[in-house]
Amino acid sequence: MPRILFITHPEVVIDPDVPVPDWPLSETGRARMSAFAESPAVAGVTAVWSSAERKARDGAAILAHPLGLAQPLGLTPQVEPDLHENDRSATGYQPPEAFWPLVERFFAEPETSVEGWERAVDAQARVLAAIERIRAAEKTPGDIALVAHGGVGALALAHFSGKAISRAHDQPGSGGGNLFVLDRDSHRLLQGWRSIDG
Repeated sequence: MPRILFITHPEVVIDPDVPVPDWPLSETGRARMSAFAESPAVAGVTAVWSSAERKARDGAAILAHPLGLAQPLGLTPQVEPDLHENDRSATGYQPPEAFWPLVERFFAEPETSVEGWERAVDAQARVLAAIERIRAAEKTPGDIALVAHGGVGALALAHFSGKAISRAHDQPGSGGGNLFVLDRDSHRLLQGWRSIDG
């Protein structure tokens, strides 16, 4: 059965002087994504989409390159802007000691704008609508890979699990680079979070 793979970008170059959406993948993140692109887990992928954020676009390009070699017309990643991470531009970059308490509040108070951040309920509705638009528009027959972000991934996974918004659905680890899997036609959850490392 064709699937949707929701993939979170792996490690990034953290630079407080650069807007967060413009952060690129780090060498570690690029290496992990390259290895994943060669793995059997993505052998059935016929379409790659990402958010417009640099780290997600970097990951999508790495993923699409080897997959495109096996396809007559290649494989060009597409961008769906509404796959972006929850909008935190009201505060900009926050050091870890300030950032993680805000994340806890974001998930614990989903109908509240935490320090001006996008509300969790709004971010969830946005990313779910984006996933559905991609599913409806994509004409290739195989798996669809979506390269996006951990926060909105947790919100989407809560929905597909039939659960309330909670940080309990957040991806494991701290560097990103995880995926969950849906049935492409029904959106039934086939597999919860696992690392792209296998």
